[in-house]
Amino acid sequence: MKRLQVLLLPVPELFEPWCSDVIEAIGERHDQSVYDPTQPLVAQFSNIDVVIDHGGSVSTAAMMAAATHVRLWQVLGTGFDHFDLETMRARGVPVTHCPGQFSATALAETAMMFLLMLASGYKQRTAGFAQRVSYQPIGDELGGAHLLIIGFGASGQELARRARAFGMEISAIDVRPMELDAAVQPDFLGTPDDVDRLLAACDYVSLHLHLNNDTRHLLDERRLALMPPSARVINVARGALIDERALYQALESGRLAGAGLDAFLQEPPDPTLPVYGLPTVVTTPHTAGVTRRTSRLRAQCMAENVDRLARGEELKHRIDT
Repeated sequence: MKRLQVLLLPVPELFEPWCSDVIEAIGERHDQSVYDPTQPLVAQFSNIDVVIDHGGSVSTAAMMAAATHVRLWQVLGTGFDHFDLETMRARGVPVTHCPGQFSATALAETAMMFLLMLASGYKQRTAGFAQRVSYQPIGDELGGAHLLIIGFGASGQELARRARAFGMEISAIDVRPMELDAAVQPDFLGTPDDVDRLLAACDYVSLHLHLNNDTRHLLDERRLALMPPSARVINVARGALIDERALYQALESGRLAGAGLDAFLQEPPDPTLPVYGLPTVVTTPHTAGVTRRTSRLRAQCMAENVDRLARGEELKHRIDT
């Protein structure tokens, strides 16, 4: 196996465990370096075979231009909507990522947490505790409620597995036909043509999609208006999947009953916006996929591709083809 020169592009505040797991997974098999923004850029990319790009949002045009010898650009995350894929594609550089199965459990568990918090009225109950108010508010139960999962890949299926255990009725939407294990089989599996009809009948909708031109503002003002006033929206994927202005207006007016949000159009979002203070809105700071297990699994996925390149084998999880 050929020894490669590997450069890691880190996010300083996320060095642990994300970057340390990458360094450990590659080990001594290859020569590693970590990009230092205080040092000259071009020199650090000289003769680099592999760039490990944290989340696909760290690299810049200058970095790509400097990486004249790169043979693999490995995105450490799942989404690549912030990555300049066309530049790498035009140069013929393979680009790979760590697809949804490596963060599916983490995303599904956060979505499940939002379901439980919204059903129980978690924020109202904690406020009541602080105010010494007992027995209020009256919550809902998830059993028998209708959950619509839009995007039925790995994380959507893992959410279905968990929601099924709570007795929820599950509908799902995906663009691909698929054969499913009985444990994740929804009551109905439809196509994007079914979205409007199912939104009008759902109690909860959870988004599990990549962001692209087809999915941007998937939930827009028109579609949000189709949902019953008692419905709640969950987003653990990408903020721009929803028209935030329309969503926030619906929440503030009581046109929708609540939301659980982990992803936002602008990150970090402005925590002083009135919508985030609503008792029906629960938020987390884009941490749905931030678990130690996800970090280890992505590092292992990345390291396998580095070794495959070193052995001259076909790369896995390419997004440039």
